[in-house]
Amino acid sequence: MFKGFDPVFDERSELLILGSFPSVKSREDGFYYGNKRNVFWQILRDYFNDKFGDEREEKINFLLKRRIALWDIVESCEIEGSSDSKISNYRLADLDRVLSKAKIRGIILNGKKSFELFSKAYKNLLPLAVCLPSTSPANVGMDREKWICFLDKFFSETR
Repeated sequence: MFKGFDPVFDERSELLILGSFPSVKSREDGFYYGNKRNVFWQILRDYFNDKFGDEREEKINFLLKRRIALWDIVESCEIEGSSDSKISNYRLADLDRVLSKAKIRGIILNGKKSFELFSKAYKNLLPLAVCLPSTSPANVGMDREKWICFLDKFFSETR
């Protein structure tokens, strides 16, 4: 049984990004999206024109500064390798841990698996949610433009 990471958020967080479960590389690194071929951090760097580094604390500071919360929908599970299709015997994250303290106005589900699990357990939150293409290197047809369009729409409403 593997355990995921704690959520990154504070009371000012407005956008919650939920992945499925940390990859092997992320678990080795001890933080979200540790695989250098995963484009998650690069999309955020490009969108916000920010040059934050690869250190955990720099990423956390960036997220909090931009009012972004980050977590995974699966809190713990059995998994072989990194593939979402290999997730079994899972326990979902209790999103109230974030939602009761932060002012979340939108939720990005990073990929189909996170959306599938979220949709079953949190039907009441579906109006806040959007499923975007997985940033995983396994998603060879990843469309960055969908991420950029959503971020534009979301953050233009707060400016």
